[in-house]
Amino acid sequence: MTRDERYQFILDYFKHKEPNVSTELQFGSAFQLLCATLLSAQCTDKRINEVTPALFQRYPTPQLMAQAEPEDILEFIHSVSYPNAKARHLVAMARMLVSDYGGEVPDDAKELVKLPGVGRKTANVLQAVWFGKATMAVDTHVYRVSHRLGLVPATANTPLKVEQYLIKHISEADVPHAHHWLLLHGRYICKSAKPLCEKCPFDAICPKLLKGSKL
Repeated sequence: MTRDERYQFILDYFKHKEPNVSTELQFGSAFQLLCATLLSAQCTDKRINEVTPALFQRYPTPQLMAQAEPEDILEFIHSVSYPNAKARHLVAMARMLVSDYGGEVPDDAKELVKLPGVGRKTANVLQAVWFGKATMAVDTHVYRVSHRLGLVPATANTPLKVEQYLIKHISEADVPHAHHWLLLHGRYICKSAKPLCEKCPFDAICPKLLKGSKL
């Protein structure tokens, strides 16, 4: 099976089985999605969804969060990974949104990554999920699954290279969904330590079957 045929097979499956997939993070606005995505780094969506309802009830807008101090935010997010750094980032990000962007979340990646705590992955999530743009956020799940399913070559050895390769081989209309397809497949099936190969719809075409495979 060629790599193009592999893309076709895998994407056709997802389009048929999961046509309307989206993020599992809970949010009610672009600002709240930005906060939740920032918090989700090195942490599970389940944990983030446990802490954000109270956080968003107290600080639903950047204007309100901008008035807080990091220690105020820390009370709500102490159970997530790297809570001190994330509390500082949230406050600084909210203040910058108010001072530089009129309290609105920008839709341009170059502007998004200027915000404290916001990297390329977070910016791509905002662009795809909220603004509907054809961007591919590459987290650990997407990176792992892309390699394991043979969607990218071994030379795609950074998140950026994986992102660029996927973008070139996936249609613009499918790109926003493809991020979630690959992410959720990695989260629930193609897990890092113990992949559930017996439940994988792609097990018959998995590169692990190829001679000399290190999978």
